[in-house]
Amino acid sequence: MTLKKEDFYYDLPKHLIAQQPIERRDGSRLMHICRTSGTFKHVQFTDIKSILRPGDCLVVNDSRVIPARLVSDNNVEMLLHERMEDGRWSVMVKPGKKAREGDTLIFASGRLAAKVEDIIEDGLRLVTLEHEEEFEPLLVEIGTMPLPHYIEEEQKNTDRYQTVYAKNDGSVAAPTAGLHFTEELLADIRAMGVNIAQVTLHVGLGTFRPVKDDDITKHHMHSEYCRVEPEVAELINNTKKNGGRVIAIGTTSCRTIESRANENGQVVAGAGKTDIFIYPGYEFKVMDGLLTNFHLPESTLIMLVSAFAGHERTMAAYKEAVELEYRFFSYGDAMILL
Repeated sequence: MTLKKEDFYYDLPKHLIAQQPIERRDGSRLMHICRTSGTFKHVQFTDIKSILRPGDCLVVNDSRVIPARLVSDNNVEMLLHERMEDGRWSVMVKPGKKAREGDTLIFASGRLAAKVEDIIEDGLRLVTLEHEEEFEPLLVEIGTMPLPHYIEEEQKNTDRYQTVYAKNDGSVAAPTAGLHFTEELLADIRAMGVNIAQVTLHVGLGTFRPVKDDDITKHHMHSEYCRVEPEVAELINNTKKNGGRVIAIGTTSCRTIESRANENGQVVAGAGKTDIFIYPGYEFKVMDGLLTNFHLPESTLIMLVSAFAGHERTMAAYKEAVELEYRFFSYGDAMILL
């Protein structure tokens, strides 16, 4: 059976979209879906310690969200998307009519300028950024965190939109499954004999671009940069060799290790672009478990979850989460498939 985009739709009351993070990172709820029995269990996130076992390996995405949202002096919003190898940037702009080829956008009274050189796929602009000051500190000063459109409330603490292990700048959205972990919880998990492997995928449009075609197989993901260090690949491969379970923390970690896997299911160290699109029918090479938040209807993210858990089981889980009033999306609750 070929699944269509509408097969991944579910009704979500607006009040279940989490607008603020809860007081404690690890205070969220956790739906545990057992992959062998298919049963659903509702616990607290800290109960993850009873679900994991010695020899397991959690794969986390250590990408850090940059303050990528900028507003020009003439009120054009520009979202930095990706830095190209030649130093130019691909950006999203709104409204597009104020950023035509040849235009220059001025920010912070001239401290930063963006010259529009080309209009590329999906309406993105290719720009050259001009500045006399060092770029990263300037961006921190004049840029803001690019929160998802469904978070409408003003944020009290944007640090909560970063994971505690974020270190490599480059994402325009957080790998949100990791937001639930505290340093203390991670220390407890390590003390159990569970390893933690850090990979990098800079979250861009590829993760969130909506599926427009009803035939999901025609959807094309934007490419995103990912990297797996040699010692990390070795740790993941040894986990598999020794009978442990490789558990991806979030869809971006999943896409990274599956992108870097060879035909034998071995993770190969290296860096590059990935446009992997995982939907039902995909044969997983590495991942044994997945921790993830609850995602938007008809998104590539819910399609990835369905590929791993099964479509019928995934949609049943979402229906139950709505009925039990779980919190949804970036600041919401989580599920673990293991």
